[in-house]
Amino acid sequence: MVKELIIDSTPEKGVTIALLQDKQLVELNKEPANNNYAVGDIYLGRIKKIMPGLNAAFVDVGYSKDAFLHYLDLGPQVQSLIKLTKVVKNGSYKEKLLDSLKLEKDINKAGKISEVLSRNMLLPVQIAKEPISTKGPRLSSDLSIAGRYVVLVPFSSAVSISKRIKGNAERSRLKKIVESIKPANFGVIIRTVSEGKGVAELQKDLLDLISKWEVFTSRLRSAEPTQKVLGEMDRTSTILRDILTDEFSHIYVNDQAIFDETRSYVQEISPDLEKIVKLYKHKEPIFEHFGIERQIKAAFGKTVNLHGGAYLVIEHTEALHVIDVNSGNRTANKDTQEENALQVNKEAAKEIARQLRLRDMGGIVVIDFIDMHKPASRKELHTYLKQCMANDRARHTILPPSKFGLVQITRQRVRPEMTIVTNEKCPACGGTGEIRSSIVLMDDIENNLSFILQEQNERSITLCVHPYIYAYVKSGIISRRLKWFFKFGRWIRVKPVSSYYLTEFHFFNGKEVEIKL
Repeated sequence: MVKELIIDSTPEKGVTIALLQDKQLVELNKEPANNNYAVGDIYLGRIKKIMPGLNAAFVDVGYSKDAFLHYLDLGPQVQSLIKLTKVVKNGSYKEKLLDSLKLEKDINKAGKISEVLSRNMLLPVQIAKEPISTKGPRLSSDLSIAGRYVVLVPFSSAVSISKRIKGNAERSRLKKIVESIKPANFGVIIRTVSEGKGVAELQKDLLDLISKWEVFTSRLRSAEPTQKVLGEMDRTSTILRDILTDEFSHIYVNDQAIFDETRSYVQEISPDLEKIVKLYKHKEPIFEHFGIERQIKAAFGKTVNLHGGAYLVIEHTEALHVIDVNSGNRTANKDTQEENALQVNKEAAKEIARQLRLRDMGGIVVIDFIDMHKPASRKELHTYLKQCMANDRARHTILPPSKFGLVQITRQRVRPEMTIVTNEKCPACGGTGEIRSSIVLMDDIENNLSFILQEQNERSITLCVHPYIYAYVKSGIISRRLKWFFKFGRWIRVKPVSSYYLTEFHFFNGKEVEIKL
């Protein structure tokens, strides 16, 4: 399996990261330009309300809606965290680690939140789920700092190992290494990618995490309530940290600054793969060049077509997601009906596993597969679906098909679902039902161009238009663009953008030019 990472950075949309497996798009991640409240960020929260009925608290972390902290997410050593916060804030604790801090007793698992927290208390909290829909962030005070090979857990002494590392000898080796190098009062979770790694690699990763904890304690001393104390890495580095393996053949980036950061990070975590990071320099948009834009348009609609003629219908509600599998124009005689249904369902299962990752659909997913009468067929489908979702990094549970042919999946939701509008506006009316006269379009463009060049005195203007308008502007010996050159004394670059509707146009000068009327 060949994997590629394509990174598209634009000033307006931020960073979009596409993961390809054998040229097929399987994951799409977006990082806005100002990405606050990302999973892993640690804030100094202020307890706003205690809700005994929910056994939870609402916490002010600076978001427009209060964040939610449940008792079960406090962590067993929350009293030690509260103690550390107090002594660091009053300046009586000078240590950077936890060697001299006497840990408190674990809280009662069946206790009440009002026994632990009080209104207006300051408490460091970590974003466990980003703001989704009308809800604020979901928090945890069981802090952890993730690295490439290990995860550092303060106020603990346990060393845990990923269940995906199977060999007893390897598990024992890794545990002995980590126990010998970890600091006091810190626990460590050993990640799957640690398998086969030596002492030097594990120690370097652990030292990096310890230095981040030192940054956290030093910032905590002067941090104001609702302020971010320690930020998670940007989404690009996080994805590379979690999934980068020797299977990757290329990482393409269209932004010089992100290219330098990415190459530096890859060199740090996996020097052998530094050469696969490449700067994309073509004029064509990077997603169009690699065929990603076409795949996005085909994959994010309500109806998703499969190769064999079957199709999926995907509906979203506040409570759950529903996927209906339809055989479409596939036909079969009565004798092969069961076999045909199984083949369609397996094809659908493969695409559904991809869709869950691609759209980052979380919560409850209900799938209505085509009816199959044989228990062996239903069992085979269940096994195949689990195999297809084996590479999904989000925690998930798949129940066997019910007697009605429904399969229920619960999938971890930590970020808002990826939604992309695939229906384009009507090029004639722009969705209003009223047509703007096409004869005045060029006048509109020229008037705006005149104002930008002569009144705002902008330089190096690029006009982005629909490909049809692009062809018209450049056609002829004395083209419209040549006339603009004679009129304004400036050469205007014109660029076609296939995602624009017919009458849409924008001016750019490094970033989009704002017309200041």
